[in-house]
Amino acid sequence: MPRYRFGDYVLSPRRRLLVRGDAEQPLIPRYFDLLVFLIEQRHEAVHRRDIFDRVWNDVVVSDSALTQAIRTIRRTLDDDSREPKFIRTVSRHGYRFVFDGLIEEDENDNARWPAAPTEEPRVAPVPSAAEVTTGDQADRFEPLLHRLTDEAIDDEDKHEAAELLHQLGTDETLARLDRRPGHAEARAILRDARWDVPAAGPVPIAGSPDPLRTAAALVALRLRRAARIAAGRGLAAAIGGGAAGVFAGAVGGVLLASVPDATAPMAIAGVLAAIGGACGTIGGAGVGAGISIAEAVARSQRVAGLIAGAAIGGGLVGGLAQWLGHWTMTALFGVDVTIGGGLEGVALGAAAGLGFAIATRDAHEGLAAPRGGRRAVAVAWVATACGLAALVLTVAGRPMVGGTIHEIAQSSNGSRAALTSLGRLVGEPDFGPVSGALLGLGEGAMFGLGLALGLTRRRRG
Repeated sequence: MPRYRFGDYVLSPRRRLLVRGDAEQPLIPRYFDLLVFLIEQRHEAVHRRDIFDRVWNDVVVSDSALTQAIRTIRRTLDDDSREPKFIRTVSRHGYRFVFDGLIEEDENDNARWPAAPTEEPRVAPVPSAAEVTTGDQADRFEPLLHRLTDEAIDDEDKHEAAELLHQLGTDETLARLDRRPGHAEARAILRDARWDVPAAGPVPIAGSPDPLRTAAALVALRLRRAARIAAGRGLAAAIGGGAAGVFAGAVGGVLLASVPDATAPMAIAGVLAAIGGACGTIGGAGVGAGISIAEAVARSQRVAGLIAGAAIGGGLVGGLAQWLGHWTMTALFGVDVTIGGGLEGVALGAAAGLGFAIATRDAHEGLAAPRGGRRAVAVAWVATACGLAALVLTVAGRPMVGGTIHEIAQSSNGSRAALTSLGRLVGEPDFGPVSGALLGLGEGAMFGLGLALGLTRRRRG
C-alpha cells in the first residue's frame, strides 16, 4: 500500500494513521476509510452511491451519515467547505479530493511515526462573538453548550457542537450541562455523537437528571434520521415473508393434492398459497418493522434491542391476526377453533431478532445489510432460529398456519383441506405430532428465510 502526503498531513492506509506533524489526527474507522477512498479516486468526482457501496458496504445508512462524515473529515483537516483545499462538494453528485500537491509514496517501515498522539486532538475554533472569557483564557465549552441547547439550531449544527464538546472533554461537558434548560435533549445528542469521536467518553442515561426524557429524545432523534430507511426495510421484509408464505403454501397444497388417496383438488394449492402469503406478509411486516426500528434506535444494547423489537412487532401483528381470525371463523362460519397468533408472533419474532443479531453482530452503525456470503450466513441464521422456534411451539401444542388449517378443516363439515394425507407420508395414521412438528419446522424456516432476504436487500440506484 502507498501512503499519501498532502499539505501538513501524512495518511497511511496500511497503518491506518492520519498524522499532522508528530501528532495523530484520530478518525473513526468509517471516516478514515472514506478519506482513503476519496484520495484513491482523486482524479474524478465520486458519486454518493459509490461511497455508500464502498464505505458502508455492510449497512444501510441515511444520507445524513455521509454529510456528517464529510463535515468531520473537513474539520480534522482544517478544511473549509466554502473554499475547499482538500474536499470539494460536487452538487447533486458527490465529493472529490482536490488537493493538487498530493504525493504518493511507498510505505517505508523505517519511517518515523508517532507511537501515540503527542498532543490533544485539535478543536475547530469557535466564533469569538460567542466566547465566554474566564481569566486570561477563553472558555471554549460555553459557546458550544449554547449551540447544543439552543432550540433554534438544527440537528446537524447541534451534532457538530456535540462532537467538539466530546473532543474538549465529555466528563467536563456533562458536568457543565447539568440541569440547564434543554439538558435532556442535549444529553441525547451527546450520547448519539459519541460514536463519531474516537476519544469520546460515555454518556450514561441512567442516573442523569431526567433519564426518561433523555431516552425519549434519543429515540426520536435516531428515528427521524432513519425513518425512511426503516420503513423501506419493513416493506421489504413484508414482501419477503409474503413470498415465502406463498411458496410454502403452494408446495403444501401440491403435496396435499398429489399424495395417494388424496381427496383435495389441485386448486387447494392456490388457496393455501394465498393464506400462506397473507400470513407471511403480516408476520414479515411486524417482525421486519420491529427489527428495523430497534436497529435504528439501539446501538449500545443491539442484541437485546433486536430481540425485543422483533418480539414486540411480531406479537402485535400476531395478536391482531389472532383476534381477526377467531372473530371471522366464529361469526361467519360458526367454527370455534383456537387460533394462534400473539404468542407465536412473539416467539418467532424473538427468534428472528436473535438470529439476525448474531449474524450481523459486527454492524455497529446503520441497518445491517450484508452482501454475498455474509448475506447467506445471515439468512441461514434467521431461517434456522425461526425454524427451531416454530418446532418448539408445535411440540408444545401451538400449531403454525398449516396445523391451524387442519384443525379448522376437522371442525368444518365437508372440508377437503385436512392434512391427514400428509401425516401418512411420515407413517402416521392421521396428521399427528411428527407430521405437525415437521410442518411447523418447515413453515418457520421458510418464513425466516423470506424475512431475512427482505431485511438484507439493498436498494439499487
